[in-house]
Amino acid sequence: MDNLLFELMLILFLGVSSQWVAWRYRLPAIVVMSVVGLLAGPIFGIINPEENLAVVYSPLISIAVGIILFEGSLGLDFREVRGIGKPIYRIVTIGALLAWLLGSLAAHYVAGLPLAVSFVIGAIFIVTGPTVILPLLRQAKLKPLPAAILKWEGIIVDPLGALLAVFAFVFIQFITLDDVTFITILFFIGGSILAILIGIGFGFGVGKLFENGLVPEYLKSPFVLSSVVTAFTISDMIMHETGLLAVTVMGITLANMRISSIGDLRHFKENISILLISVIFIMLTASLTRETLIAMFEWPIISFVLLMLFVIRPLTIFISTIGTGLPFKVKLLTGWIAPRGIVALTVSGYFAGVLLLEGYEEAEMLTSLTFGLVFATVVAHGFSIGWLSKKLNLSTESTPGILMVGSSKFTANFAKVLGDYDIPVMIIDSSWSRLSHARRLDVPNKHGEVLSEQTDYQLDMTPYEYMISMTEFDSYNTLISTTFKPEFGREFLYQLPIQMDNGDRLDEVSNHISGNILFSEQANWTVLNEKINQGFVFKKTKISEQYTFETLKKELHHESVLLAIIKGSGKIIFFSPNREPKVESKDIVISLSKPNNRQG
Repeated sequence: MDNLLFELMLILFLGVSSQWVAWRYRLPAIVVMSVVGLLAGPIFGIINPEENLAVVYSPLISIAVGIILFEGSLGLDFREVRGIGKPIYRIVTIGALLAWLLGSLAAHYVAGLPLAVSFVIGAIFIVTGPTVILPLLRQAKLKPLPAAILKWEGIIVDPLGALLAVFAFVFIQFITLDDVTFITILFFIGGSILAILIGIGFGFGVGKLFENGLVPEYLKSPFVLSSVVTAFTISDMIMHETGLLAVTVMGITLANMRISSIGDLRHFKENISILLISVIFIMLTASLTRETLIAMFEWPIISFVLLMLFVIRPLTIFISTIGTGLPFKVKLLTGWIAPRGIVALTVSGYFAGVLLLEGYEEAEMLTSLTFGLVFATVVAHGFSIGWLSKKLNLSTESTPGILMVGSSKFTANFAKVLGDYDIPVMIIDSSWSRLSHARRLDVPNKHGEVLSEQTDYQLDMTPYEYMISMTEFDSYNTLISTTFKPEFGREFLYQLPIQMDNGDRLDEVSNHISGNILFSEQANWTVLNEKINQGFVFKKTKISEQYTFETLKKELHHESVLLAIIKGSGKIIFFSPNREPKVESKDIVISLSKPNNRQG
């Protein structure tokens, strides 16, 4: 018992620690987790989850994969599909089917897998997944068109790939029966339809309970989680391996019911999925044998990976986008970039075990095959997307951008100053009249509600590393910071300091649910805009060894406000009472000062 408890603790610790190391040092999480799992498992033999967890190993993997697929399908809103444009629509339909067909044939004729197994793994390999592609898009800062194609392909194909794999597996079970009778045909069709109905029923039922306020807020996430496990188990008991189909349909049903609290659920599910992926990934990699690792370097697997990279992916993109008017350069980039990630490896590991139980001995090489493809694509695409996008002129400015929420005289002028240093800035506001300040100064702006789903579909946020909330409404600023914390991270979220009508600070507002405070605790919306009306100007002072930052602070008027530092690399750092920025020689300090102060 103690050994089992220690192994579970170690798996959890290694999984979460790997995710943290990947975040801290900006490394692909899948690479870090793979190395850690392999070191702990086949290389040093510290743990062997498959052997030590015994009977709970397979059920744990099954339920975890079900929850992961539910979370992925929760993001598939049909409204998104309708508005994505012809090229993306063709890629996620015709392109996905082509990739499935060609990938399956390659797995059969090149890697040597049986045709039945090939069609399962071929479906899994069409998945790129938003968890892999979105960090790459932020890294490369692609222009809107290629970024939109790769983003929506990952979001939409993620659940569809798993769905195809489930259908392929269930169909394989049916056609490989020794005696196919009319009863078995009815059982196959009925089992699949029943799984779909279970998914729709659970999804619709949960949605209606939420809409009618019959589930309290604090119980919503646990309620959904238990419903997913229940739907999965019931469907799986009726017909083996249809549980994945049921939970995927359940997620799609919930995503299209337009429930107001679905966003909060999605964030919770993302957190659960990250935890499960971390744990399951360590379990899968640590359970591998050394023979499996060596098999990755066999010629059939290497040939299959090369074929997927250089032939099948480009071919599917070029064929599916014929007649769409998509520029050749965009086809070339999207035809190269298709990294497979954690979900593909986790799901393939699950199906490898299931197929082995069904008597397909060749399924042993699925893990080697998937590892080879995942590593090749993550490394090749991760290191080449920035270089290739620049060569094809499909990347935007390399300087991290800023998305400012709320237009005012101060916001527009501040954005104009930052734009003069080639920092990409976008002001978004729901009021057309308030945006007049930005339009007057020719500052990029967008009319829309940043919290609206429609705006989220239309606005490409990949060029923007920072989001700063600068409206006059404190509660709204805090809501924005809280809402976008999972997407941007608190480190890159800022908001104006909280203000009350009497000017007192609202210290009770927790920093844990709001962004970093901008500038200083006294520089609220009213103060900043009053200073603009009083004639304060934006000063840009270059720091040197002779004129230090300390000297600048002594010379500044006591009413001046330190705003930001522009480093020599072009990176911007905002002044904040949350942290003291380090100012160095050659940095440029931007301040809101009285006109008679020194300007560098």
